[in-house]
Amino acid sequence: MSDVLPPPIPAESSFSDADHAFMARALELAAHARDAEGEVPVGAVLVVDGRVVGEGWNRNITLNDPTAHAEIQALRAGGQALSNYRFPGATLYVTLEPCAMCSMAMVHARIGRVVYGATDPKTGAAGSVFDTLISDRHNHRVIAEGGLDAERASTMLREFFRARR
Repeated sequence: MSDVLPPPIPAESSFSDADHAFMARALELAAHARDAEGEVPVGAVLVVDGRVVGEGWNRNITLNDPTAHAEIQALRAGGQALSNYRFPGATLYVTLEPCAMCSMAMVHARIGRVVYGATDPKTGAAGSVFDTLISDRHNHRVIAEGGLDAERASTMLREFFRARR
């Protein structure tokens, strides 16, 4: 266990209007995952220089693919759109705190910043359980800011799992 405390979650007011708009799109994609595909409602939007270059939503069940998380789908779409696998300075917006797999994909992709909604107290790798994004063991660190539209994202997830029980 690390002696370093995770960075504090920024106040809602510290996010820009653009942050709110991109997270709103990620929430729309999460709703699509839930409504159109019966997937866990998580959405992600990859933004480079103020424009969306990749979008994704959970597709694990649909694709029979354990790696088909929303973040991975957005990174793959961004790679195709930009003909590159690296995104220095990009921001990834995601409705749920990334897991270790997705966090390492962001490190390898050289994402500059991730903004997430709800924290994941079981497998979150942006500071709540693991500090994967900011580990000094990596040659790249990703700025992680959580809590944007957290209540909306949390409610969507809670209601999804409650309905499945």
